Amino acid sequence: MSDFPSLDDLGWSPHFASQITPDDALALPLRLSAVQRNRATGLGPAGPLVLEFPPGLNAGTVAVGDWVLGDPATNRILRVLKRRSLLERKVAGIEVRAQLIAANVDTLFIVTSCNADFNLARLERYVALALDSGTTPVIVLTKADLAADSDELVADAKAISPHIAAVLALNAKQAEALDVLRPWCGHGQTVAFVGSSGVGKSTLIGGLAGIDLATAGIREDDAKGRHTTTARALHLMPGGGLLIDMPGMRELALFDAAEGIAELFDDIEALAGTCRFRDCSHAAEPGCALQAAIAAGTLEAGRFGRWQKLQQEDARTNASLLEARRRDKAFGRMIKSVKKDLKRR
Repeated sequence: MSDFPSLDDLGWSPHFASQITPDDALALPLRLSAVQRNRATGLGPAGPLVLEFPPGLNAGTVAVGDWVLGDPATNRILRVLKRRSLLERKVAGIEVRAQLIAANVDTLFIVTSCNADFNLARLERYVALALDSGTTPVIVLTKADLAADSDELVADAKAISPHIAAVLALNAKQAEALDVLRPWCGHGQTVAFVGSSGVGKSTLIGGLAGIDLATAGIREDDAKGRHTTTARALHLMPGGGLLIDMPGMRELALFDAAEGIAELFDDIEALAGTCRFRDCSHAAEPGCALQAAIAAGTLEAGRFGRWQKLQQEDARTNASLLEARRRDKAFGRMIKSVKKDLKRR
């Protein structure tokens, strides 16, 4: 019997099997467990394999969790199989492009703690990320044993969206906490953890995956922590399932996430469709259904404001992306023109 995981252990499914053609008879299906600058590591029934990128593929176009076909003769990736889900965000800074976070994730555990780290706006961003990617969101509230208002925080988190699979309150240091998470960690299922550093994420990951993640302490003044994880990695869990560890992210800039935002705020979106004017800005126009709901107390002004903020942010990102594409096309046309002029000389 092989000491290495089978394809089923790694999350192989009919979705991926259906993409295999007769031309792929000699190719190796592999699940990417790590992505480095110039290469990636793939897991398969024969064990781990270091893979080289072919032309047109690089560390920015693949993600941990991707299924790829590898060439056993050259140890080169032949192609990336179509994903079932993809978590991505806007890269930090002013550049407008996507940063791939993880691929083919079934459940996203969104971890925060019942202290100063609890932030509804940030939780909504993470939920929008999950919904937009096709991943099931589960919110995990840690340090519930230390907070007198943990029940209230659970209620606030549940109110974010009916599309959240569950809101779990626990003490990450207790062994029972792992049992609470295991229903989502079945054989062949892939889970990922996101959230701020210092909220118990590493403790939960280490317990589920049976590994020791080194972490630094919590700063008492702001309840923030420091996480030594700097790269994403895929781990096999002893009890079945797979886990993707990711560095702590206090800031998350969404990228082209209009569908996720609309699903997160589907009640507001539906109500906005009943405004008198189709192009209502939901400010001071007569017949605005959203402003009427706020006045009636059936829509929280804060939630309305967060919806508008995410919508405006996504619109700015898309506008910047469109402008960048236009510049790229213009630059490409200029290069072609220069080449033609050189040929004429």
